[in-house]
Amino acid sequence: MNILLVDDEEKLRTLLARIISLEGFEVVPVADCKSAIKKLDQADFDLALCDVKLPDGNGIELSKMIKERFPHMEIILLTAYGNIPDSVQAIKNGAFDYITKGDDNNRIIPLLYKAAEKVSLARRVLQLEKQIGDKYSFDNIIGTSKAMRLAIDWAKKVADTDTSVLLLGETGTGKEVFAQAIHTSSRRSNKPFVPINCSAFSKELLESEMFGHKAGAFTGANKDKKGLFEEANTGTIFLDEIGEMSLELQAKLLRTLETGKFIKVGDSK
Repeated sequence: MNILLVDDEEKLRTLLARIISLEGFEVVPVADCKSAIKKLDQADFDLALCDVKLPDGNGIELSKMIKERFPHMEIILLTAYGNIPDSVQAIKNGAFDYITKGDDNNRIIPLLYKAAEKVSLARRVLQLEKQIGDKYSFDNIIGTSKAMRLAIDWAKKVADTDTSVLLLGETGTGKEVFAQAIHTSSRRSNKPFVPINCSAFSKELLESEMFGHKAGAFTGANKDKKGLFEEANTGTIFLDEIGEMSLELQAKLLRTLETGKFIKVGDSK
């Protein structure tokens, strides 16, 4: 883990750099905001330990800038004079924690380890998302025929939009593969992809699965339940085998697709 240490007090900066490096971290110490920004442009850092009061700026504002440019970084702010408004603003700006020099010195190393753990977890999530994205990308769709290439071209075009998409094809031709690829290539790729096989449920159960229900709507409905449309909000819902859905439910689905609104089973709004 690479740590950027920003503090204008030379003795404290040297001491902290020594203590942190003994824990196995790579430390780059600087004295002000300008130097910190320069180092951030030159190298990759995982964590920042930053004083609040600096000769050429404010550590809280610096932390905001760092989080905007490098959202993966975690920041711990140090101050000689802790106060509630500053600490609240620091957390709002994305700081991992805010501690007072002297009073909280024994918290610095444990906090660094906690922040490092969070960075490692975020990296792992990004790695897994990339692997999933690679698995479900258009590049992994097998087929080089003219018809297949044309279908892929159309799918790529609709992936840039938020429109509803109708995928037609016999069973086993890869409709869900295309749906996944469209989702993965869209702006919604970091949101849920929620598939449902409409032929696997009765009419009543399918309506509840899609739209959710209120407590007491039917026997066994002991509490409110989110439907899959609500679960997939801002993401993608894939309705497989919609032709097997009852005509009454198809009409309700059409209204949902046209208006973006639905009514839970047993609800009135």
